[in-house]
Amino acid sequence: MNTLLLARLQFAFTITFHYIYPPMSIGLGALLVLTEGTYLITGDKLYHDITRFWARIFGLIFAIGVATGVVMEFEFGTNWAAYSRFVGDVFGSALASEGIFAFFLESGFLAVLLFGWNKVSKGMHFLSTVFVAAGAHFSAIWIVVANSWMQTPAGYHLVNDGARIRAEITDFWSMVFSPSSLARNWHVFMGAWQAGAFLVISVSAFYLLKKRHEDFAKASLKIALALGLMASLGQLWSGHESAEIVARYQPEKLAALEGHFAEQAPADIHLFGWVNEKKETVADFGLRIPGMLSWLVSGDRTHPVPGLKSFPPENRPPVNIVFQAYHLMVAIGMLLILLSSAGIFAAWRGTLWNNRLLLRIFVLSVLLPAFANQLGWFTAEVGRQPWIVYHLMRTSEGLSKVVSGRTIAASLVLFTFVYALLFAVFIYLLDQKIRRGPEEILTPQDILTVSDKERV
Repeated sequence: MNTLLLARLQFAFTITFHYIYPPMSIGLGALLVLTEGTYLITGDKLYHDITRFWARIFGLIFAIGVATGVVMEFEFGTNWAAYSRFVGDVFGSALASEGIFAFFLESGFLAVLLFGWNKVSKGMHFLSTVFVAAGAHFSAIWIVVANSWMQTPAGYHLVNDGARIRAEITDFWSMVFSPSSLARNWHVFMGAWQAGAFLVISVSAFYLLKKRHEDFAKASLKIALALGLMASLGQLWSGHESAEIVARYQPEKLAALEGHFAEQAPADIHLFGWVNEKKETVADFGLRIPGMLSWLVSGDRTHPVPGLKSFPPENRPPVNIVFQAYHLMVAIGMLLILLSSAGIFAAWRGTLWNNRLLLRIFVLSVLLPAFANQLGWFTAEVGRQPWIVYHLMRTSEGLSKVVSGRTIAASLVLFTFVYALLFAVFIYLLDQKIRRGPEEILTPQDILTVSDKERV
């Protein structure tokens, strides 16, 4: 393998593994605000217990997410030094804002969330929960702002820096609100809320199947199903908004999403298929809706959409990878709408708690948002190729000149071992917390109270 491919594989591996955790922590943060807010409004101790249990899970996910995310920042300086010099002025402000306004807020109040029970007032504890959730969301905002600038650069100019050219910010807010940032932020939020909601749905369904903590599980499941359905429906809207931005600013990516090759012709939507890039066709067994992409883009089924033949071959993304990732993501999104709708309908009728088939499906459903979130990033990042900064810098130009392929390969093997170990530790600790259930959240004061009651 050449150095460029190894560097791309290493970054893809590290960011893919890291991105298992932030969506779950963002989604759980939103759910904690809902459950603790319900506790304050109703005074029902059940929601107090729910919040405390899921706060412990949140703390575990947050810790692993931080540990796995640090590596990527070093990769910018080692494997992608030329890219870092080019975007340093842009990324420096965005990532500094992420650290100042997001990470410090989230980590600063996390201790109060986890250990402040019975030590601060209920209102102060709830405020800490809100700040932790807000910090998680702000962190996502700044990361997506930086990435969106790579997709649709704005608010900058190019300056000569000796023998090199670099991007320099001319308008900070134009950079922050680049054409794709708002739509992509909403898309990330919806995916994160789905990840958090379906984690709670999965664990709650497990408890119901085992006939354990049933009141706890029913209450958690109701809130998570509501959040899951809202996020899944919101994903339809945010996905459509993102597609419209792609159609306007990244037409090569749009053409790749649907395997549209004709230079200027109405474009179809494929429900599934296989792209033959040599023949520049989608296989005959694929199922398509004629003119639907044109209609979604313009409201006219006959509207011509620029196809891949409109662009030089060297400027086209890998089509079949983007096509498959995008369509799998959409299919999972529709399945999540179906599952959350079915769950809410069954809960409303009172049949969910004994519907073992649906509960078993819910136990496995935690995997679906995780896969969909990963596929979404594959679609966005591979669809931008061959550009690391769209139409400004090619991926091959961003590579460090002094790092060898052997060095990258060796570090990739090491990262794989360490990340596998971290994942094993995460699964073990998560399994232990879930199997113990809400009893794990008893404090020494709670235990003393129970002992007193037993003696009486």
